[in-house]
Amino acid sequence: MIARRAWHKQALVSGRRWLCPYTSSAPSPATVLSGRSLPFRAFSSELVAFSTVASTPFRFADPISNCSIAYNVKRSWFSSQAMADATAAGNGIVDIPLAQTGEGIAECELLKWFVQEGDQVEEFQPLCEVQSDKATIEITSRYQGKVNQLLYIPGDIVKVGEILLKMAVEESQVPKQISESLENTKSLDSELNTQNIGGVLSTPPVRNLAKQYDIDINEVDGTGKDGRVLKGDVLKYAAQKGIIQDPSASLSASSDKVLGDEKSYSHPSAESGCNYDDKTVTLRGFQRRMVKSMSMAAKVPHFHYVEEIKCDALVELKQSFQSNNSDSNVKHTFLPLLIKTLSMAMGKYPLMNSCFNEESLEVILKGSHNIGIAMATPYGLVVPIIKNVQSLSILEITKELSRLQQVALENKLRPEDISGGTITLSNIGAIGGKYGSPLLNLPEVAIIALGRIQKVPQFADDGNVYPVSIMTVNIGADHRVLDGATVARFCNEWKQFIQNPELLMLHMR
Repeated sequence: MIARRAWHKQALVSGRRWLCPYTSSAPSPATVLSGRSLPFRAFSSELVAFSTVASTPFRFADPISNCSIAYNVKRSWFSSQAMADATAAGNGIVDIPLAQTGEGIAECELLKWFVQEGDQVEEFQPLCEVQSDKATIEITSRYQGKVNQLLYIPGDIVKVGEILLKMAVEESQVPKQISESLENTKSLDSELNTQNIGGVLSTPPVRNLAKQYDIDINEVDGTGKDGRVLKGDVLKYAAQKGIIQDPSASLSASSDKVLGDEKSYSHPSAESGCNYDDKTVTLRGFQRRMVKSMSMAAKVPHFHYVEEIKCDALVELKQSFQSNNSDSNVKHTFLPLLIKTLSMAMGKYPLMNSCFNEESLEVILKGSHNIGIAMATPYGLVVPIIKNVQSLSILEITKELSRLQQVALENKLRPEDISGGTITLSNIGAIGGKYGSPLLNLPEVAIIALGRIQKVPQFADDGNVYPVSIMTVNIGADHRVLDGATVARFCNEWKQFIQNPELLMLHMR
């Protein structure tokens, strides 16, 4: 018994080495098994599992006709019967992993598939769309072939390097290193084909649901194809065990998606007898990034400077632009004017357009004025960047701002659209607020919240009352780098350009 367990443990460890592409010195299965009798029959009731870290693609040496072998891939069990057709056709099965989509990105959310199992795929054809905490990216195919298996469903979180799908491709397309791995697994496959290795067919969300209710998924009877355990099976089992009362209601509640995966808990009302459900929401995409960035920003000492700026001249200039607008695709607003005047003021106070390196205690004065605009979208808060504002006209800024707003609403922002910012504007006035206290968008040293422009009464020197358009601005500054006097002088300079926009003509190149 001790010897059998020791060989079983060694087989599991060796199985990992055979299938891992990063271990070039790993012996082939043929080498490991040479000179030994294969003891599979000695423990046929036990499960031989391939590690989830395995990512080397493999195929079956012979067509499978009467058995269905399950392999543990990405926390889920998938039937090998689906691969038989591709194997019989002489195609190799290659894995398509989630590639590195940007610096510091460890995982992405799968938004949608562009292909289905059985679809024919051309080289560089989009396969799926994923969203990291920085941008939305399309994953394209490196191969021409046929989709064999989709290992995730929309809404799943996929770590970088994990396998998204499997494709059947011609042997000529399979890289040499992978082809050698395919040949090395033939002898092992032929032995496994004679065994009936058990397992539970299910998807990651179903396994997570079972884990939520502390249910052993191996005890659940699956009603899906090939005995696959479905969400309804888990809920039915939970109801039978008294864990939940109404499986149909739980199924409906668990399928709702607001920001991510939700867990519902019912609380009966003492007065009405009705149930009100609590929901646990998993943050995804841009919202995850906001958690990290705001947590870091909260540790930085902030200094806030508030000022009221007259915008009568700005209102007249904007109305003049709109009345003389000949391009129906261009809509003039206050924001491009404020962006341009901000850039003009930063030219005199470059410390406002800088980034702080805390480790080296260095301040980097940025040459380009890359102004980020905070935008609220259905997918969370994003800050796309208008690059090189000091070199752009007001019309060019207007067009670029419109483009960024459109792609942000469509969740199509590219990594370059949201990286490289040097200062941020948060236009809360567009929603309705007149005052805000913003947190820094690190490593930037300044952020500005713009309130709404509103008509208020004001006293003249002679005591007469007259209407004036006022906008409240709140400048949040990194007090480790910027002092109050610098921020105040910068704001006065910016205020002059806003109240007297004709001064732009004196300084623009």
